[in-house]
Order: sequence, then C-alpha cells, then structure tokens
Amino acid sequence: MSSISFTKPYFALSVPTIPRWKSLILPLLIALLIVLPLIGLVVNIFNPTIALWQKLWATTLPTMLINTFVLMAGVGIGTLIIGVGFAWLVTAYQFWGRAWFERLLLLPLALPAYVMGFVFMATFDYAGPIYTQWRAWFGKDAWFPEIRSAFGAILVLTLVLYPYVYLLARAAFREQAALTVEAARMMGYSRTRAFLRLVLPLARPSIVAGVMLAMMEAMTDYGTVRFFGYSTLSEGIVRVWELRYDRQTATELAALLFFVALAFIALERLLRGRARYYQQGGHGRVLPRVPLKGWGNLFASGACWLLLAIAFILPVAQLVGWGISEMDKSTIGAWRDVYGNYVGTSLSLAGISAGVIILFALVVAHGVRRTSSTTKRRIPRIIARLATLGYAMPGAVVAAGVLLFLSPIDHAVTDFAESLGRTDRSLLLTGTITILIYAYLVRYMAVGFNSIESSLEKVTPNMEHAARTLGARTRRVLFRVHLPLVSTGVLAGAILVFVDVMKELPVTLLLRPFGTDTLALWTYYLAAESFWQAAAIPALTILVVGLIPVFLLMKLGDRGNGAIRT
Repeated sequence: MSSISFTKPYFALSVPTIPRWKSLILPLLIALLIVLPLIGLVVNIFNPTIALWQKLWATTLPTMLINTFVLMAGVGIGTLIIGVGFAWLVTAYQFWGRAWFERLLLLPLALPAYVMGFVFMATFDYAGPIYTQWRAWFGKDAWFPEIRSAFGAILVLTLVLYPYVYLLARAAFREQAALTVEAARMMGYSRTRAFLRLVLPLARPSIVAGVMLAMMEAMTDYGTVRFFGYSTLSEGIVRVWELRYDRQTATELAALLFFVALAFIALERLLRGRARYYQQGGHGRVLPRVPLKGWGNLFASGACWLLLAIAFILPVAQLVGWGISEMDKSTIGAWRDVYGNYVGTSLSLAGISAGVIILFALVVAHGVRRTSSTTKRRIPRIIARLATLGYAMPGAVVAAGVLLFLSPIDHAVTDFAESLGRTDRSLLLTGTITILIYAYLVRYMAVGFNSIESSLEKVTPNMEHAARTLGARTRRVLFRVHLPLVSTGVLAGAILVFVDVMKELPVTLLLRPFGTDTLALWTYYLAAESFWQAAAIPALTILVVGLIPVFLLMKLGDRGNGAIRT
C-alpha cells in the first residue's frame, strides 16, 4: 500500500513499486525473438562452405559487390544534392508556390521504388515512347542514355528516396538557421557563406542520418534493380532463392549482406560522431526568407516543378493512363474477382501484422520506459537497440535469417510429432502465414517502437507516480495512463507498419505460403512480364495507401519547428 512518511525537515512520497528489472523480462524476450534470426546468419558466416564461396568469387560475387557499392554511392550523392538543396531552397527563400512545394516535395515517398522502376522502364526503354520519338527526330543511331544500367537504377532510387534527406535537412534548417545566420551576418558573412560554413555543418547529424538511410534503402532494394538488370547482393539472394531454389547459397549471401549492413550502421555512427541536434525550445524563430524576383523566382519555382513532375506527377499520370486503358478492355466482373482477392489478402496480412507489431512494440517501449529512469540505463538501451535492429537489415536478409532460425525448430517439432504417431509430415511454421508475420515483426518492429517511444516521452514521471500512489499496478498504469496518452503514437505507428507491409516485396516473395499473393507481388509479376497496363491498377492501389503516411508527415510539418531526433 502507499504511505506518506514525514521526517524532519523533509517529507517524501512513498509509492508501491515492484522490482523494476522484472519489467524488462518481456522486452528482453521480444528482443531475443527479433535478433536470434540475425544471430543465426552470423554463426553461418563463420562456418562457410569454402567450395561455394570459391565458385561465387570466380563468377558473380565481385560483380554483385561492386554494383551494390556503386548503387549506394550514387544514391547517396544524388539524395544529398537534391535533398539538401531543395530543403535550403524552401527554408531560406520566398518564391511562387514555396508553401505548396515545401509539402508536395514529400510525395515521391508514397511511390514504391519498384513501381517507379517499371514506369521508367516502359517509358525510356528502347521500345518506349521517349526513345522511339528520339529516334524519329535524330535518327536510329542517335545516342540516348541506356535505362537498363546503373544510371537508370540510381536515377529511380534517388527520385524515390531523396525525401528522407529533404525531410531531415529541412527540420534541421528550420530549427538552427535563424540564430546561426544572424550571428554569421554580424560577423560579415554572406547568406551563402553562412550556409556553407555554419548552417550546413550544424545540420550534419540530420543530413548524415538521411543520406545513410537512403543508401541503406538502396542496398535493400530488389524490384527496381531486377527490372533494370542490375545485379546487386540483395537481388542475387532473391534470384538464387526464388529461381534456382538454392537456399544454401542464398543464406550465405544473406550473411555477407548482413555484415555489409552492420558496417554501414557503424559508419553512420562514426560519421555523426558525438554531434547532436538540439531543439532551441518553444517554437523558436523562423529564418527570414529572402524574396526572389524575376529570373530567380522563375528558376526556383521551375526547379521545384521539374523535380515534382519527374518524381511524381508524370509516373502517376502514366499509371492512371494505363489503368484506364486496362479497364476499358477488361470486364468489370473479372477485375472485381481478381482485384478483390489480392486486395483482401494484402489488407488482412497488413492489418494482422500491424496489430501484432504494435502490441509487441508497446510492451517493449513500456518496459524500457519504466527502467530507463534508474541508474543502470545501459541495459534498457541495449534491449531497445536489439529490438529495432531488423529495420536496418535488407528484406532478403531477414527472410533468410528467419527461415534459418525456424527451420530446425520446425523439423524437430515434426519429428517429435511423428514419434508420437502423427503421420502428416507437413511443417507447422515454414510456408505459413505465421512465419511471414514473424519476418514482418523482425523487419518492422523499429517502426512501431519509435512511434510509441516518441509519444511516451510526453508522459511525465509524475503521472505514473500519481497512479502508483493510488495503488495502481504496472498493467493498470499501462492501460489506464500510458495507453490513452500515447494513442496518437500507436495509431501513427500502426499506419506506418500497415503501409510498409503493403509495399514489402522481398520478404513476401521468399516466405509467402503457396498461393498467397499480395498487391505488391501482383504488381511485380505483371511488370516483370512487361504487362505495364495490367500492373498499373495494383500499383495505383499501393500508391493510394502509401499517401497516408506522407499526408501525416505533411501535417506534422505544419505544426511548427518540431525537432527530429537523430
């Protein structure tokens, strides 16, 4: 029971508590559930098949490694230039349509890279309308950039991923630029020099985080590089697994890609160093924008229009045109049946996954929250890192790790059941929805956890102390105090997880039960066979769902200068 004890000259409020380490039991078990498949890959790489690696090194592995690093470097440079440049443009200058462009430049986030990839393929390939018209104007031997190349893959991924850098850089500029530029001007710096010498270095942690995130996304991509015939490690894992049915080779390649991902995570931490990005407090002061006139105004507005047109408007317009053409030549009944099946599978799979992931994320965030106020904060931080490690891993790596981890357990259970007289040798987990949802949990736990954790930071310790003073135990505090206060974060996390699962390609492709196809897989299969028009309708459906978190980001951006933690 709670009691109040008085001593001279102070008084203290005693609240009922339980040993706080007990709050970490469930979070620790969940973290182990997420990290064990990845540990299996680590063990696998230290017990390699020498003959297999010799064969890979003599054939395809060097090409895959070089292509992977070239792709990541190209996307990193492209997103850095576009993201930082346009973030500073909409933050520091006033031109026609600036307020609209500040929000609309986030729209390419809603387009999955593989959707943008097949649209660009159909448009700029040799038989596409652009290349065909180019040959009509300048002759059949006229030079035209080859879209099925590293250039095409880098271009598409840059256009899809630059909003990561743009969003983080814009937040950093809005928070830090006003006081920094004023101080620099007092020192005699021009606005451009102040940006290069002071504003940009101060925003380095956020910019590095955005660029590294874009590079990691490029490393994990499968569909885009597959369409462009550009072999990378991620594409090679899926190709070997799905087309050659060689899971041993795929697993060992996944282990290699796992270590590449870990190396880039370490590199990101090293590049940021001890730099931190702090909010000034309150709404802060907004950097006075310089009005652009004449050619400057026209150039700034035209640049924003051009980027938005290439990265969003034209691809969406092409998809809409294809979709209308496909509907005109198809019967409504046939489309309703086929489309309804894929939509139902996608929605149910994404909905169940979002519910499971948010529940687990809530348990981990609540446990870490309860113990992080004690003196030994390192253990809760380690648990949180382990629970969210899967998001930094490529989908192909997660799929290989999950199968490597569960397959022996599955066979052991089946053998045990057979020893008890069971005649059915079918596996309980492999090839079922359960293993697929488990892989989604490993891959997207970080999305739900980060949303809930950021909301929990608004709950002051006094609220929990007051509830415990009234006799509330841990479970009651969770459901009656924390959960109502973090409902917005829970909803946002559920939406983000839902959309990510809807768009997921490699994990679903490798682990789905036989006959279970989603909108993402439907789009991929149709596009891989060059059925562009038929692929447009499922692609547009994914796009509509993907717009939900983008609109949420726009709304959050309108609330003022909220700092983004990096």
